[in-house]
Amino acid sequence: MGPTNLEKIIALQRNPANIRNLCILAHVDHGKTTLADCLVATNGIISSRLAGKLRYLDSREDEQIRGITMKSSAISLHYRNGDQEYLLNLIDSPGHVDFSSEVSTAVRLCDGAIIVIDAVEGVCPQTQVVLRQAWLENIKPVLVINKIDRLIVELKLTSQEAYAHLQKILEQVNAVTGNLFTSKVLEERAEQQEQQEQQQEEQKGENDSETLSGDQVYDWSAGLEEADDSQLYFSPDQGNVVFASAIDGWGFSIQQFAHIYSQRMGIKAEVLLKTLWGDFYLNAKAKKIMKGAQAKGKKQLFVQLVLDNIWSLYDAVVIRRDKEKVEKVLTSLGVKVLARDLRHSDPKVLLSAICSQWLPVSQAVLLMVCEKLPSPLEMVAERVEKLMSVGARRFDSLPEQTQELKKAFLQSSSGENDPLIVFVSKMFAVDTKALPQKRQRPLTQEEMTQRRELARQRHADRMSSERTPQEGPPAPLNTAKVESLPLKESKPEEEVEQQTFIAFARVYSGVAKKGQRVFVLGPKYDPAHGLSTLPEGVGASDCVTEVPHLSCCSMESLYLLMGRELEELEEVPAGNVLGIGGLEESVLKSATLSTSPACPPFIPLNFEATPIVRVAIEPKHPSEMPKLVRGMRLLNQADPCAEVLIQETGEHVLVTAGEVHLQRCLDDLRDRFAKIEISASKPIIPFRETVVRPPKVDMVNEDLGKQHKVAIIHQVKEEASQGRSSDTLHVDSGGLVTLITPNRLATVSVRAIPLPEEVTSLLERSAELIRTLEQINMSLREGKSLDISHRTLEAITGLKAQLESLLQGRKWRNAVEHVWAFGPRRYGPNILLNSVEGYQRPSVWQCLDRGGKAGEAGAQAAAIRDLDNSVVSGFQLATLSGPMCEEPLMGVCFSVEKWDIQSSAPPQHQDSLEEDSISSEDSKVEGSGETLAEGSIDRPLQARRRPEAASADCYGPVSGQLIAAMKEACRHAFQAQPQRLMAAMYTCEIMATADVLGRVYGVLGKREGRVLHEEMKEGTGMFIIKAALPVAESFGFADEFRKKTSGLASPQLVFSHWEVISSDPYWVPTTEEEYLHFGEKADSANQSLKYMNAVRRRKGLYVEEKIVEHAEKQRTLGKNK
Repeated sequence: MGPTNLEKIIALQRNPANIRNLCILAHVDHGKTTLADCLVATNGIISSRLAGKLRYLDSREDEQIRGITMKSSAISLHYRNGDQEYLLNLIDSPGHVDFSSEVSTAVRLCDGAIIVIDAVEGVCPQTQVVLRQAWLENIKPVLVINKIDRLIVELKLTSQEAYAHLQKILEQVNAVTGNLFTSKVLEERAEQQEQQEQQQEEQKGENDSETLSGDQVYDWSAGLEEADDSQLYFSPDQGNVVFASAIDGWGFSIQQFAHIYSQRMGIKAEVLLKTLWGDFYLNAKAKKIMKGAQAKGKKQLFVQLVLDNIWSLYDAVVIRRDKEKVEKVLTSLGVKVLARDLRHSDPKVLLSAICSQWLPVSQAVLLMVCEKLPSPLEMVAERVEKLMSVGARRFDSLPEQTQELKKAFLQSSSGENDPLIVFVSKMFAVDTKALPQKRQRPLTQEEMTQRRELARQRHADRMSSERTPQEGPPAPLNTAKVESLPLKESKPEEEVEQQTFIAFARVYSGVAKKGQRVFVLGPKYDPAHGLSTLPEGVGASDCVTEVPHLSCCSMESLYLLMGRELEELEEVPAGNVLGIGGLEESVLKSATLSTSPACPPFIPLNFEATPIVRVAIEPKHPSEMPKLVRGMRLLNQADPCAEVLIQETGEHVLVTAGEVHLQRCLDDLRDRFAKIEISASKPIIPFRETVVRPPKVDMVNEDLGKQHKVAIIHQVKEEASQGRSSDTLHVDSGGLVTLITPNRLATVSVRAIPLPEEVTSLLERSAELIRTLEQINMSLREGKSLDISHRTLEAITGLKAQLESLLQGRKWRNAVEHVWAFGPRRYGPNILLNSVEGYQRPSVWQCLDRGGKAGEAGAQAAAIRDLDNSVVSGFQLATLSGPMCEEPLMGVCFSVEKWDIQSSAPPQHQDSLEEDSISSEDSKVEGSGETLAEGSIDRPLQARRRPEAASADCYGPVSGQLIAAMKEACRHAFQAQPQRLMAAMYTCEIMATADVLGRVYGVLGKREGRVLHEEMKEGTGMFIIKAALPVAESFGFADEFRKKTSGLASPQLVFSHWEVISSDPYWVPTTEEEYLHFGEKADSANQSLKYMNAVRRRKGLYVEEKIVEHAEKQRTLGKNK
């Protein structure tokens, strides 16, 4: 096909039935961009000879250098199949784990995906991730098994072995898809069962007199038998698998060979389609296709008719370079090849020349895409409902006008009156010079003539001025100089705005027009609230500001995304992918745009990678700080996964998903956004602090005696008494810390208990749910009524039940009912327990039983509720920065066992104190007691107004002192238990050959890695090793790995979990055996002490270390002479 013009693509955009929005997904280095090159070459955008070498969609310089894709980029292609013409909006996505957020942005805009798999490596970790992302977004995948040439040239497999290998790969992919399908079916089944049980309970309530019949039998079928999975799996005979080698330019589906052989052998194409893949063979004598090839030791049809031909082609062209055989092959295939290709020294050139005519990969893939992937009109209703039901709300509970938008979605309608719905998945920066408005257009004939005349005139003027220098007619020259002056002055202004942001978006309904005004819906926008607030029939042109999370903006320009170039458009109908200019002020990273206020915001994108690597950034020259701040703001907008923060210390911190991602962000900041020299700190590695149960054995595996325990407690006592005077602090032998406030009016007793590991991970997973629970409790305390969705209540009940099942035993009796708060920031993985006798306060779970009980409990706790908040604030502060190195705590339960307040205020004036308590009750304290301190300023004034309440003067400072006392008590209780550091851990997936296995283990061992399991991949010499590696040891890991293994193994690092470092940072030898084993100084490396001191040094805290130890005088060389 020749080059496609813009008018053709604009015409095709109006027919959504023939539009295919698809993305290419795969593991890193499996050949996505090479395959994209082959597809782009069909439109004449690049030469077919350069396909695979040019990597057209990798437009960044660092992508070309590293050889990996770092951002998703789109291109629109035109394809003709018979009399049908199709428009393909193709998005190429990265495969590296650090850039998996870019995959999420691409997947949201598509209806289908091409999954590419390397025929040698098979299903890799990132392949599973992208399959899951495609599944979660309800998009249909098709499969391309790429790099089959490696089976011939590298692994040197026979065609029979290759067939068995390809079968295994298909089984692996289908196993991943099957798991996802099974889990979905089981979830749906569980939901149905819950609904049935509820209905039965309702019926029971209605007919109390009637008893249910006892002949009910438990149904244990999982619902998998009835579920339809016929269209789910990849199978060549279904036409959703293509076998290819994109670098050599060939690819085929079974349909092509069925068509070829049906003409040659006279067998029906339908029969061949069913039998070409599978255990069938050709009986030449009987001229029949028969089953059971494996049992009879015969060649399968696929091997005999398909693979053998490709193997013999490679054998003739690449391996043996047999000219005679090549000529026979050319005549039998009917392919004409240029003489220069036949003479070329590189056999691959001849191979791709033959294959691109015989089995062009683009033809096979594009045909499969058009036949198997859905158009925007075929969007599943389930997907629409999922996109529109944001947060915990169900689609049924949305307003009627919102539910009507579902029709516009499904019809992908582009009428004048249809509401416009656009989803922006990311913002990307382009050079202003690259915009179509700024592009230099070719000169017309008239303009060229004018310029020629002007140049001649100038030349004549110059010549005449040279002849008569004294008369001074060089006036035209001066004017030319004057004309050029403003250009020089305006250059700095141009430099400031060299980056323009374009939104990467898709129109789901309506027609997007240039200059049109639309509503920008924030992620928390509620359509029900918006519809009730706004007057009926209001449009985005009437600017509305009073509705929360709703703003207006205009789409200044619309672009067609063509890889490295942009083409300007006037309007874009539904079902198309586009770029929108002029949204940088209104959209940060992603947003929903609509002309209808009834449209809900789409559910947020689900990112697989967690940003974990932090660096502090500062400019080389302090005067350039404003440029850095502006540059970081732009970077934050341009990268879907990067986060930019300013810490309490004033540092500007950049949080990224991994080392490669960090390097890309720093390069972008340096060269594109800030354009200044910057210096980045060493990565800031996050740690957590926790307590563990007292160990039963010491460092030399001897049982610990009682004397040793007593020694520890005395030691803690001594340390504690050094910090505080002993009359306000008391630590007993069980680790219970009692602390009295400086004004002697409040006493707090706190004990720190380690939480079981399962509870900690549950709380960490449920952070969002606990935050929702806290918001509900806040509004209940303020007396507001809240409409909580049924699903949220179910989730909270489930969380409570899980906690109850995990916190078993005498120590945790009724612990879940007595949970006072979670922390830090009110939703972290630490618990504050209310074990104070006789103190009944509203439960954290009060939203579950919204009856009279909550009101009664509220009335009882009203008198001391203000100070209740102070205790919680002290706990929040303590859990936010622990005593070891000011890092957040994790997996610690603080049990408040005693809390006395000696209030000498007369009971009749208690109500005045209650009035004051409202202000601080409303203030949500998140890690600082400033709001409470402000609330307590007017209390002494009130006491002055009422002389009889003079005794209440003490009430003001109690709140602040109690926060400080609670914080100190928590810290001392923490120190009274065995303390440990928790390190962030990566799971590291490595694929390596047997000969470098030893070096792999060597690098892992050196960096404190731990191998979890290894297995050999069937049919190959590859090993898959799964290991855990501390984030602190991971910097430079990938580079060292590649150097040691000569590039034969590369690791994939994904943040996994937090793990306790077993060594005690404060350990010193105490028993005789330990002295013998470790020596008096015990100067063997203590890993956790090393980490702890590094963090303390970075934060400017005191580090206990001797700078010179056992110094000896040394003669200088001068005295030795």
